[in-house]
Amino acid sequence: MDSVHRTVLLNETIDGLNLKSDSIVLDATFGGGGHSAEILRRFPKAKIVALDQDKKAWRQNDVRISFHNENFSNLDKILKNEKVDGIIFDLGLSSDQLENSGRGFSFMKDEPLLMTMKENPSSEDLTASDIVNTWSEKSLADIIYGYGEEKYSRRIAKEIVNARQKAEIKTTSDLVKIIKSAVPAVYRRGRLHFATRAFQALRIAVNDELGVLQTGLEKGLASLKVGGRMSVISFHSLEDRITKKFFKIMEKEGRAILINKKPILASEKEVKNNIRSRSAKLRILEKRQ
Repeated sequence: MDSVHRTVLLNETIDGLNLKSDSIVLDATFGGGGHSAEILRRFPKAKIVALDQDKKAWRQNDVRISFHNENFSNLDKILKNEKVDGIIFDLGLSSDQLENSGRGFSFMKDEPLLMTMKENPSSEDLTASDIVNTWSEKSLADIIYGYGEEKYSRRIAKEIVNARQKAEIKTTSDLVKIIKSAVPAVYRRGRLHFATRAFQALRIAVNDELGVLQTGLEKGLASLKVGGRMSVISFHSLEDRITKKFFKIMEKEGRAILINKKPILASEKEVKNNIRSRSAKLRILEKRQ
């Protein structure tokens, strides 16, 4: 399967790491491999430790890349006691997962309602189908509002509960129809697709993305060499809020310094060429002790 993913803020992310010719870099969210490929192009003697929950992310055959099918919250288990010069967290969902995974990330396709980052989820793994078919109306409303910042969360939650009493909600198309019936007509005609925020909320809940991010940032800083840097690209306010808070606490404690006080945004040219880059925010931290 060929990658359709287009790496966001590529040069800004790598430039910000301030790498050397023989640096060791942890690509905590390998995805399409764009950041790693560019690092190795610039620094042929560098080495990459790459992580991704999806085995399909690995399509390369480069001895300079050590790939591990693992969530970045377990990066310490992969690195063990090894310290790295740079870490990249690209928190955006890969275009490959949106377009090709078949796991229900996109409301534009009719797929099973899974939304898990794992390629082959077990029966014990939480799915979006589990959430919409079993969670209480209040819990549904809370996550759709809390994780998706969806103003019609209560109406959507109520409609989900009503719908599942008639038939199990199995596919993305089932859910889109329910959301469509729950929100006002004017909302359905808005610039942002009416299902965007609810789908985002379910995906975050299924994969515990915010909890995983906090853990990853903490373990990532611990795994950096002194003087090493961490680049974090976030795509929605909750991720950026967690990253910003963590970076500020580390700076206040004297453990790190902020390389950029304000987030770096995609240029007008990049946004024009890749619309998904418009919400990207890059923050960079350097370890001090």
